[in-house]
Amino acid sequence: MAEKSLSVGTRVKDFTLKDQNGQAFKLSAFKGKKVLLSFHPLAWTSICAKQMQALEKNLKGFEKAGTVAVGLSVDSVPCKAAWAKSLKIGKTQLLADFWPHGGVASSLGLFRKEGFSERANILIDEKGKVAWIKVYPIGELPDIREVLAAVKK
Repeated sequence: MAEKSLSVGTRVKDFTLKDQNGQAFKLSAFKGKKVLLSFHPLAWTSICAKQMQALEKNLKGFEKAGTVAVGLSVDSVPCKAAWAKSLKIGKTQLLADFWPHGGVASSLGLFRKEGFSERANILIDEKGKVAWIKVYPIGELPDIREVLAAVKK
């Protein structure tokens, strides 16, 4: 992991990224709501696919908890668009942290020297501060029940 470590209570710097549909996602536009940033290393890999499908499948649970859940990786917008279509993800925004390559992941200390992000979930509270963070081994699928429990606190 990168040298900078993120901790609970840290304010997350505002960012804007495009999703799979080319729509801008601006973090500060969600002040007053919780935001789950679900980082996955790369599109088109099986564990990352299951991680993003779990977000889509549990959309109602996130909404009930007042949380917007988004997926992020260093892949490009066209790549994200094709991947979302293949996974039948229609509502969850999959953000392209493509240029500068891994810029958001880097700013959060989650960019790996291999050129992609850690697998991690970061819950940002209504005021823009980290409320919960978990970094997973690259080959481990995050437990969606644990993630939902964290957003419901």
